[in-house]
Amino acid sequence: MRPARAALLDTALVLVFVLVGRRNHDEGSAVLGVARTAWPFLVGLAVGWRAATVWHRPLRLAPEGITLWLSTVAVGMLLRVASGQGVAFSFVVVALVVLGVFLLGWRALAPALARLRSQHRSGTVTDRR
Repeated sequence: MRPARAALLDTALVLVFVLVGRRNHDEGSAVLGVARTAWPFLVGLAVGWRAATVWHRPLRLAPEGITLWLSTVAVGMLLRVASGQGVAFSFVVVALVVLGVFLLGWRALAPALARLRSQHRSGTVTDRR
């Protein structure tokens, strides 16, 4: 996978995290509200991409994916505090779990999906209908 696609997928997953959280707390999906909630985590994501030079190996779980995940959560929470947004312990735990599943999960699945795609292209996967 190319780095740009990986970055777009990571960004989309952070936005899904934000949208689901806002919906669960009846905060709506108004663009400004979503932007206010998302920007700290998107900055954390960008810091993680830079710190771990993820563009060199965007599919790698360790250390790239783990650094990216922890940076997204840590920087995101610090920026939420600095900007006067709430940070409860339970929110930190939920963010760690959900963003971990999102940002590490697709990276863990990517090699298997690539193998399946490769087998399908080469004709080694048979249709069992």
